Amino acid sequence: MRRPTPDPIGPGQESVWEYPRPPSIDQSDEHVVVTFAGVAIAETHGALRVLETSHAPVYYLPPDDVHLEFLSAIERRTVCEFKGVAAYADVIVGDRRAAAACWWYPEPVPGYEALAGWIAFYPSKMERVTVDGERVQPVGGDFYGSWITSRVVGPFKGGPGTQGW
Repeated sequence: MRRPTPDPIGPGQESVWEYPRPPSIDQSDEHVVVTFAGVAIAETHGALRVLETSHAPVYYLPPDDVHLEFLSAIERRTVCEFKGVAAYADVIVGDRRAAAACWWYPEPVPGYEALAGWIAFYPSKMERVTVDGERVQPVGGDFYGSWITSRVVGPFKGGPGTQGW
């Protein structure tokens, strides 16, 4: 499959086609809020963004800024060729459950140690996710948990027909 043509970059924007591979980790001071069932289950100004070619950023939140009482670990595990083995949890608030809605790397591989225990959420499974007040759009498909904001331009890997990028 051919690499797609990157979208034009506007003022204050980043192109995901300029992100590195293997991915890099970028400290963010943006205000991130994750809401489910009317409850802010996570809020931080200290997220880490993982930046990878063709992928919108994935924001990992420090566990101290996540209400861990709303997470219920499950048996699911996946392997990232760069970061290692990911663990998953359901998000549960009252009688509402979002299955496998977040993940983290308990013991990431060398080079990604900064992510150890930090939690990423699938925006498509949450009620609302915002970055500096802007509502995050989930990437197409259900594999990648990337966060699309007006700050980044694509096209983005994740939707139908993008697996070969």
